Amino acid sequence: MLSSLISNGQPQSSAPSDLMVPWWSFTKTVLAATALTLVRDRLVSLDEPILDQPFTLRQLLRHEAGLADYGELVDYHTAVSNGEPAWSADEMMQRLDGTRLRYSPGTGWRYSNVGYWHIGRLIERLTGLALDDAVMQRALAPLGLSNVRFAKSRSDLPASIPGSASTYDPAWVYHGLLIGPVSQAALFLDQLLCTDLLPTALLQGMQTARVVGGPIPGRPWITPGYGMGVMQGAIAGGYTLTGHTGCGPGSVIAVYRISDGDTTVCCAAFEQGASQGAVEAVVVEQLMQVLRRES
Repeated sequence: MLSSLISNGQPQSSAPSDLMVPWWSFTKTVLAATALTLVRDRLVSLDEPILDQPFTLRQLLRHEAGLADYGELVDYHTAVSNGEPAWSADEMMQRLDGTRLRYSPGTGWRYSNVGYWHIGRLIERLTGLALDDAVMQRALAPLGLSNVRFAKSRSDLPASIPGSASTYDPAWVYHGLLIGPVSQAALFLDQLLCTDLLPTALLQGMQTARVVGGPIPGRPWITPGYGMGVMQGAIAGGYTLTGHTGCGPGSVIAVYRISDGDTTVCCAAFEQGASQGAVEAVVVEQLMQVLRRES
């Protein structure tokens, strides 16, 4: 297990190395922050249809746009398991019938990697930059991160991660797959939520979550919800957990932050061969240990 803790902006512990690990769907939080800087700079509206589509940026960020997800395709899982190269985005959308909305935007909720693929394209279109450069210039560098990048080929993934370096094509993550040290993931979330990269109204909007279900067996959530690029919900003890879990072949990362009065604690943890709930439980336990120590 690799983990990193930050309390009130100060590192408390760090992963034992700078091993680059896949951030999986924690990448969505970084993409959301990047997109919200475009709203901050008045380059796009949260609530007007984008890219000649019937949905808004807010709906994409919150998984409320009516889009399906390629994770529902049996052929996708078979191809990944067989170590096949990723389909092109066009082929993926054709196989998924991805332009067909499954519900009217804003009227439902359905987790969709395709929605975040649209967000990536929007970022490139409005900045005139490749996604890598836009994310670095608008989100990573301003928050003090440097040793983070997008994985583009199998060789970009560390050989120590089972099921990845030799067999997994990171292009299967159509919105892009960031890799970096666990400590940098904790730093990103902590800095995002406590600095002025985004104005207060956008940060509050980011953390205004739609409740998407009840307690999940084996996971810490009592009322799981999703905001704009962050998972957020109540856990035991009356605390609210904000961040994101990501999983892929062979590994899980969970990055979360909680507050109690004047104390804020952020923890990122990465584990191979573990379930999402197991890694989330480790994060929650480390967060609570710090809060108990500080109280």
